[in-house]
Amino acid sequence: MKKFSGDQWDVFSAGVRKHGLNPYAVRAMAEAGIDISKQTSNHVDEYSGIRFDVAITICDHAREVCPVLPGAKRMIHHTFEDPADAKGREEEIMPVYRKVRDEIREYCRTLTSALPENGQMNV
Repeated sequence: MKKFSGDQWDVFSAGVRKHGLNPYAVRAMAEAGIDISKQTSNHVDEYSGIRFDVAITICDHAREVCPVLPGAKRMIHHTFEDPADAKGREEEIMPVYRKVRDEIREYCRTLTSALPENGQMNV
């Protein structure tokens, strides 16, 4: 989202559980030219004081347990396979991360084009 929205939107990332950075995710993103190695694993509760225009969940578990974000003008949900569930050797796991990375990239590209500067959404 940060890559596609530029400085038009403030983008935050959080989960319903803190796991730390997944080395497969870091590698898959680096292959696409995005360095997430300095990102942190944040819990959604850390942002409880922020009023969001849009909150996006990307897995069914998060959608089910995500706390209500007071003041969020819009909730959007889209399910992606959780690549952390991939099992096997690295050469079996990395293609899953690449596939999900590419799906999320396309979703973010589409979504950010639907978020014009005036805050109206056409999603």
